[in-house]
Formats: sequence, C-alpha cells, structure tokens
Amino acid sequence: MHMGRNQAERGTVVLGLALVVIGGLALLGRALSIDILGLGWPLFVLIPGIVMFAGGVAIGGRAGLGLAIPGGIVSMAGIVLSVQAATGLWATWAYAWALVAPGGVGLAFIVYGLITRQPDLARNGVPILLTGLGLFVAFGLFFEGLLHLSGDALPLAEPVLATGLIVLGAAILVLGAMGRRGRI
Repeated sequence: MHMGRNQAERGTVVLGLALVVIGGLALLGRALSIDILGLGWPLFVLIPGIVMFAGGVAIGGRAGLGLAIPGGIVSMAGIVLSVQAATGLWATWAYAWALVAPGGVGLAFIVYGLITRQPDLARNGVPILLTGLGLFVAFGLFFEGLLHLSGDALPLAEPVLATGLIVLGAAILVLGAMGRRGRI
C-alpha cells in the first residue's frame, strides 16, 4: 500500500519534532550540568521507542503501524534495560529477549489497536504478547530456577515463575475456548 502525502508529511513533522526535543533536552541537561547518563541511561533507549510509537499513532494507517511496531520493540528494550540497570541483573538477557521480541511486537499491536480503535489489531496482538511472556517465563524458570544464572537463587524465583506458567497456560486455554466458541 502506498503512503499518502498527508501521512508522509505527518511522519516528517513527528520525526523533526522528536529530534528537536531530544536535542533540546540534551543541551538543557548539559547547560544545567545534569548528568543525564547518571539519571538513567536506559532512557536513551526508552524515550526514542516511545517517540517512534507515538509517531506511528500520529501517522496512522498501515504506515503508522509500521512505525509503532519497532517503537514497541525499542520501548520494551528500554524497559528491560531500566530494570536491569536498577537491579544489576544483566544475565537476565538470556531470557529477557522474549519480552523485547515477540513481547514488544504483541504489546505494540494491542496498544496501537486500542488507541486507533482497531479491535482486530489489538486482538491479534494478544497471542504474540502471550508468546513472548511464555518464552520469558519458561526460559526464566530454566535459567533462574534450575541454573541460578544470576548467582544465588532469586527470592521466590521458582514459585513466581511457576505461577506465571499457570497463569499463562490458563490465559491460552481461555483464549482458545473463546476462539472455538466464535467459530461454532
């Protein structure tokens, strides 16, 4: 599908504004002697992801979704990096990647679909998000619960991850039952 002139112009405006805001904040931080990296360097990943997602919403249509999906991925990477920076649990990348992709893709579909009032997109994002969460929980259970990848066993790692598997399995069963009911 061809992107219309209005969508391309909106995309250019969103990108231009985002760059001006990010550059302005960097200069302001430098002028005020604020150590932005010390405040949370993962924001340099999270904020551009959010800007990309917002730009996708502003553009709208298929082109907007095409920008919102990588925005969801980059935003989720920023969230994971923020948690890892706060906790020092860098080894969790062994399984946290599943939250970034496919998890970030599914979340982008859901949020974009809800914001743009496209329930089919939101519905399509649910199994993608659940796949990411399932992979995260399953690999997390393996790496933390069995191998203790992050060092000593994380407090409550095994019961929390096992409970996550139960909740995920129940959600899949419910969604499967709802899907079968809709086809009858």
